[in-house]
Amino acid sequence: MVSAFLLATMIGLFAVAGLGLDPGEAYAAKIKAIGQAEEAARAGAQQLDLTTYRTTGTLQLDPAAAQQAAQRFLTAQHLAGTGTVTATTTRMSVTITTGYRTQLWQLAGVDTITVHATGSAVPQRGITGPENP
Repeated sequence: MVSAFLLATMIGLFAVAGLGLDPGEAYAAKIKAIGQAEEAARAGAQQLDLTTYRTTGTLQLDPAAAQQAAQRFLTAQHLAGTGTVTATTTRMSVTITTGYRTQLWQLAGVDTITVHATGSAVPQRGITGPENP
């Protein structure tokens, strides 16, 4: 009688722990991926088209150099192949898709939770924001 009660209690405790542990860890993985996507976008947004800036004063990105810089950042973070990098002359965007390997949900057949994160950046003048001409 006590063994059946103990077994039922243990199964219940594992279920409650699984409901909180794996989603919490997946959320932490998403927050980390968001930070990495934003950092990669900022790395790309530093690649300015200097010829255009020097001749016209217009601040814009060099899209090819921006994409390369963001890809280098993703490679350094061991995220090469998991991210999509797009750049225009006005905006840098990075999307990362990665997975979190579950711990307790594996017992229910869920091995990984897929995490998507997006970050973007734009070129700006000044330290805190764009200048007012």
